[in-house]
Amino acid sequence: MSSDLATFAEIWEMERKNKSFNKSKKEGSNSGFNKEGNKKSFLKKPFAKRISKKSVKSDKPGMRLNQFIAHSGISSRREADKLIKAGLVQVNGKVIVEMGFRVMPTDIVKFNNETIASETKRYLLLNKPKDYLTSTDDPKKKNVYELIAKACKERLYPVGRLDRITSGLLLFTNDGELSKKLTYPKQRVKKIYHITLDKNLKAVDMNKIKEGVSVDGYVVDIETISYVQNSPKKEVGVEIHIGKNSTLKNLFAHLGYKVVRIDRVYFGGLTKKDIPRGRHRFLSDKEVSMLKMI
Repeated sequence: MSSDLATFAEIWEMERKNKSFNKSKKEGSNSGFNKEGNKKSFLKKPFAKRISKKSVKSDKPGMRLNQFIAHSGISSRREADKLIKAGLVQVNGKVIVEMGFRVMPTDIVKFNNETIASETKRYLLLNKPKDYLTSTDDPKKKNVYELIAKACKERLYPVGRLDRITSGLLLFTNDGELSKKLTYPKQRVKKIYHITLDKNLKAVDMNKIKEGVSVDGYVVDIETISYVQNSPKKEVGVEIHIGKNSTLKNLFAHLGYKVVRIDRVYFGGLTKKDIPRGRHRFLSDKEVSMLKMI
């Protein structure tokens, strides 16, 4: 990641945090008091609002079947419930359709007649090089799985995809629930791309993008766009919360530009710092917790 684009991402994040801090400070200045200046009484709240909503850990042995399936990386818990209802899951040779069924460590669980195991959760961040596929559809071409093959014994899956000509951050995990969450459009996961065009981006076209450009019948949702400092004006930084890298290509093509290079430099709070191109690292516990809080 270039230092200029790092500044672009860091300044934007700093402004966002400052706004959030000032807002919470303002809202919290009168917390604990009503309009008359008297302390609010906790006991005056309805009973439903006073009871704790914190989940209580079950003392029953074993693990819930939907949780076991989610831990195996096949799907999220909600999707696992659907698989169970459809009769696609067996425990010790018996089809289980019961919601809440619990699995013991010695049980053999099968999905579509294949044995599955509740694996240790892994979270790996790859700095993807250009010309690597995010699938194995074409065995003659290089794919990202070659770059992480020896990283761990668990089988990891990419969170979303980057096409062949796109480089940059690509997250892998066997946590199906988190993967589903991070790719769900309503989560609005923040992504920043460093884009190089075939010619300088005109100021008038940049303003059009900021105001909203309609492509194929819908307005492309761009949060922020700016020129990369100390670089030609054909290099821009773009922040989006909804959409894919292909969306950006279609946007610039609509305005008469060709995307020559596109590099994802930021994904959900993660950056390429200390990850050379083609290399990877595992996320820290703090980073995993951050992603789960999105």
